[in-house]
Amino acid sequence: MDLDAVTKQSALHAKPDGLTLQYGTAGFRTKAEHLDHVMFRMGLLAVLRSKQTKATIGVMVTASHNPEEDNGVKLVDPLGEMLAPSWEEHATCLANAEEPDLPRVLVDIGEKAAVNLHQDAFVVIGRDTRPSSEKLSQSVIDGVTVLGGQFHDYGLLTTPQLHYMVYCRNTSGQYGKATTEGYYQKLSTAFVELTKQAFCSGDDQRTLKVDCANGIGALKLREMKHYFSQGLSVQLFNDGTKGKLNHLCGADFVKSHQKPPQGIEMKSNERCCSFDGDADRIVYYYHGADGQFHLVDGDKIAALISSFLKEPLLEIGDSLSLGVVQTAYANGSSTRYLEEVMKVPVCCTKTGVKHLHHKAQEFDIGVYFEANGHGTVLFSKAAEMKIKQLAKELEEDDKKRKAAKMLENVIDLFNQATGDAISDMLVIEAILALKGLTVQQWDALYADLPNRQLKVKVADRQVISTTDAERQAVKPPGLQEAINELVKKYRLSRAFVRPSGTEDIVRVYAEADSQENADSLAYEVSLAVFQLAGGIGERPQPGF
Repeated sequence: MDLDAVTKQSALHAKPDGLTLQYGTAGFRTKAEHLDHVMFRMGLLAVLRSKQTKATIGVMVTASHNPEEDNGVKLVDPLGEMLAPSWEEHATCLANAEEPDLPRVLVDIGEKAAVNLHQDAFVVIGRDTRPSSEKLSQSVIDGVTVLGGQFHDYGLLTTPQLHYMVYCRNTSGQYGKATTEGYYQKLSTAFVELTKQAFCSGDDQRTLKVDCANGIGALKLREMKHYFSQGLSVQLFNDGTKGKLNHLCGADFVKSHQKPPQGIEMKSNERCCSFDGDADRIVYYYHGADGQFHLVDGDKIAALISSFLKEPLLEIGDSLSLGVVQTAYANGSSTRYLEEVMKVPVCCTKTGVKHLHHKAQEFDIGVYFEANGHGTVLFSKAAEMKIKQLAKELEEDDKKRKAAKMLENVIDLFNQATGDAISDMLVIEAILALKGLTVQQWDALYADLPNRQLKVKVADRQVISTTDAERQAVKPPGLQEAINELVKKYRLSRAFVRPSGTEDIVRVYAEADSQENADSLAYEVSLAVFQLAGGIGERPQPGF
């Protein structure tokens, strides 16, 4: 490791004094002008991680659904997964090291992680469409090259596409071809195969309106749409030609404001969906005949997909386990529908994609979607082999073979490495076509319980600690008992509180049989938090 060269290069990407950043689930995110040194250092870190794993590592320059002025970076591990937790700590140490300490911190990481410095390193880089992304990805490349790493710059990619590239390169092309063309072909071939039965029944061509959040999803969907145009026509809105990234549009805006994005014309009962800025989240929505807006979120996506998968799994008769993973934020109606109507096991885990992903791996087929529309379906290696074997071995007209073939196409259609809005969109569209469902019929699988989310400012968020996948408060004393008493007052109700991961606020969630009751419960729980957990500022008020 040429530490003199690192010191010289690092001076060109100097860290601003006193700036401290934390590597979290989404990597680093902040204002773009504060990130040059972080990008350079993540280039250095990617080389060490590549040497340690003897595999290709990915670096994605994006801030997802954040405003256009922000940017961020995250590393992608060898099988397309998020960076291992111990390396998240290394990332935080390296990003926050003052300039003179950088060589020592770099050596420390190499020693702690037992990195063989003579091993070759290969890093692949992708970026979103933000004005700052090109320059920042060049800083990553500077970090990679100063440590002697090899790299391939893919340029503009969705975040899930970079995860796909990393997975392909580390499985010697078995998962797919590590090019955008390879990605388009793999997904669209599976989609066309899966929907053959639906479209030969004389259906009109299906049309979907897609809000691309003025982000990278628009570029990639435009390149890809002719691959599957026989089965699905997509109309792109907020395609980046005029509006700002994520401004009044995109999945996060639609979910949090419960209204359609600007820049999209919706007629009643038309199917519409929104991606977020880097195309790893998707939500659907429509206007009812009465003009009311209806959101079809990640909970309903999980319900649609898991109920669809159950049929072919029963047909092939193998004892492959199917399960859905949710967080405490999943609507109570969705949990009841899955467990009581569909008889699909549901387990709850802490908030955050890494927790959901990890838990989903405990099933042969694990479905997870956060309510915000981020999620995927994971097939274990054993399940994948079993399904592909049945699809190949059985007779052409065997019902079991048809079911196995259908599951095989679903496996190819999901981006196994991560949540992917394009892949999820194609799966949903295929299921709706095969089942002959309208978006309204899908939405009517169950009725969401009214809910309310509030925030309470506290002096120190660490006074709250939780257990049972964040559904029960352990500290401060008396808080959970107070919540239990309040919940008893309302029908079909529940409530929980959890500290924010980044600021001194406590998040409150409440649901009940009516919006009025959900609002009252949320207010009363907020008041209990304020009184028992050191609330500061204005006391919570009824009616918010």
